[in-house]
Amino acid sequence: MALIITDECINCDVCEPECPNDAISMGPEIYVIDPSKCTECVGHFDEPQCQQVCPVECIPRDPQHVESADELLVKYRNLQAAKAAATNGGGSGNNSANKNENDADNKAG
Repeated sequence: MALIITDECINCDVCEPECPNDAISMGPEIYVIDPSKCTECVGHFDEPQCQQVCPVECIPRDPQHVESADELLVKYRNLQAAKAAATNGGGSGNNSANKNENDADNKAG
């Protein structure tokens, strides 16, 4: 599951810099988590870092975005591949995640 920040958030600013996927940003009133980027720190840490630093414990799992550990790991790998491609100016950066996606595309098409 992705995580969500509840309205108990006090905007203390400690969670945002802890997110290795840049999934946390300031929303209209409180911080928000982009579920497409949240991997619960899978691939980076053993525990979600935002939960570890939150002083009011307002970051539970989001029941609207249920994902298994395997799905979170795939999301992590895809985010890393996208980040590498952006860093390399869209170059091939032929890492294993890109290779696996290309292999799947070739088989599908």
